[in-house]
Amino acid sequence: MNTLAVVLEQPERIALKELELVPPGEGDVTVDIDWSGISTGTERLLWFGQMPSFPGMGYPLVPGYESVGHVTDAGDSETLNVGDTVFVPGANCYGEVRGLFGGAASRVVVSQERIIPIDDSLSENGVLLALAATAYHASQGKPEKQPDLIIGHGVLGRLLARIAVCLGDSAPVVWETNADRRSGAYGYDVIDPADDDRHDYQRIYDVSGDSNLLDKLIGRLAKNGEIVLAGFYSEALSFLFAPAFMREVTLRVAAEWQPADLAAINKLISTNKLSLADLITHRQQASEADSAYETAFSDPACLKMILDWRNCS
Repeated sequence: MNTLAVVLEQPERIALKELELVPPGEGDVTVDIDWSGISTGTERLLWFGQMPSFPGMGYPLVPGYESVGHVTDAGDSETLNVGDTVFVPGANCYGEVRGLFGGAASRVVVSQERIIPIDDSLSENGVLLALAATAYHASQGKPEKQPDLIIGHGVLGRLLARIAVCLGDSAPVVWETNADRRSGAYGYDVIDPADDDRHDYQRIYDVSGDSNLLDKLIGRLAKNGEIVLAGFYSEALSFLFAPAFMREVTLRVAAEWQPADLAAINKLISTNKLSLADLITHRQQASEADSAYETAFSDPACLKMILDWRNCS
């Protein structure tokens, strides 16, 4: 059984290739992918060759951990059926080609424990579940942990803000330096940081990935305030000790989402408490993957790019 997959052969060189799939084993299901998302965080670092070393990291590699498809072989599953719409957070089923992420393919073989059934009505928006779960994990799904200030109004920043409006006691403020990205707020304010004179934020969530912001953010905290690093940083982070000392700052790093986060965010979406609308801005056929990746990483107007696999066989 073969698949058509995006293969990142080396930094800034991508190809669409036919790969042989590892045969399904016990507990595996086969999923034909309808859409996959392109991450402007980790995948951008992979694209530019800036990704820190992780187990399984290297080239050639099939990227993608934001895929939606339908089950075509349910194997021995007692909970999944052929035709079920599912979210696939990546797969490792390509033999010698690395599948550290592995979701950008027309067909995948994946453990049934990794995927989650979703409502058909989510359609292409289902690719956003991983980012929504990442945002949920960062704030731990607790009202008292929701951000007062969010740095960056990309897709992850917007999801953090929407979750904060949904779960928190008050709406957060979002900083965005790009004027074109200040629109699209759902119940919260997006402002230029130059227009903000507050220095009493209790919880600041940074999703910018800018390793040079810590001193500036520490200066905006109240006593005993917290900074949560919810982006991904390719360079070393540092800060001046004295201002952090005087505020008794807490610094927390939010890692990747866990299965419980994905289940919780799926429940918020299915009960209409959280919307994923208006976050996908660009769409291209999977056959145009090379130009899609370039656009995703170079066009500031591109919040979220997805690949459409439905015409691939």
